[in-house]
Amino acid sequence: MLTHHMLMRPDTEAVDRLVRMALLEDAPWGDLTSQVLIAAAARVTAQLVAREEGVLSGEDVFAAAMSITDPAISVRFSVSDGEHFTKDTVLATVHGPAQSVLQAERVALNFAQRMSGIATLTAKYVAEVAGTKARIVDTRKTTPGLRLLERYAVRCGGGHNHRFSLSDAVLAKDNHLAILTANGTRDLTEALRAARATLPHTTHFEVEVDRADQIEAVLAAGVDTIMLDNFTTEQLRASMQQIAGRALVEASGGIMLPRIREIAATGVDIISVGALTHSVHSLDLGLDIQAAGLQ
Repeated sequence: MLTHHMLMRPDTEAVDRLVRMALLEDAPWGDLTSQVLIAAAARVTAQLVAREEGVLSGEDVFAAAMSITDPAISVRFSVSDGEHFTKDTVLATVHGPAQSVLQAERVALNFAQRMSGIATLTAKYVAEVAGTKARIVDTRKTTPGLRLLERYAVRCGGGHNHRFSLSDAVLAKDNHLAILTANGTRDLTEALRAARATLPHTTHFEVEVDRADQIEAVLAAGVDTIMLDNFTTEQLRASMQQIAGRALVEASGGIMLPRIREIAATGVDIISVGALTHSVHSLDLGLDIQAAGLQ
């Protein structure tokens, strides 16, 4: 089981900013329905219940949606982020003013459902590479503005994060190389070496190739990681023999669950999967009222 320390939980202030934005979008002038139907003095106890099995992610975000809406709401989780649960498991208990709980419900659920969906899907990919050296990593194909949370959800599922942003590392992709060597005016190896010479020694340098004949020119530049994009399994095996430990090897490009095991078996170090965040379905979680009454 992943510990809270291993998960590196998102910064509280950043979480609060995202939650406040979502709450403002959903109830800019309050929850009109609850205000006209529910007495201000009414209080409820509700349970966050799993409608299907999965891996939890989003404790802090769910709780923040409740407490920012109304500090009088209390949330107690019985399952922690990174833990697997079965259908019908009570994940958390919520208690507080009924109007406030109802107002926060949708935003809290939206975050927890999507994040748990990502964690659950990631866990399936991670299970497929068990016993190999490959690690499953995410990509920058995240929902704009929600990368912090979606990347955390990947960690909850046992996966790892790629560079967080364009500012973190050099990753030269096909379009970069096309511009760099346009009209055959520059040798690829020399161009990459010159670029690397401008960087601090601590900056990671990765280059993507989409053809086997690019591999030697890229390796000769002394890159840290070479990304093999859209290679077949057979091409990956041959490339691993060619690279022979001269750089870390990342497999990428439309990789889905059925291929993961065979790709990992080629010996690659990293498998990047955009589907972890761009093609995930939200997990089915519900907030069920257990008791209601007046203060």
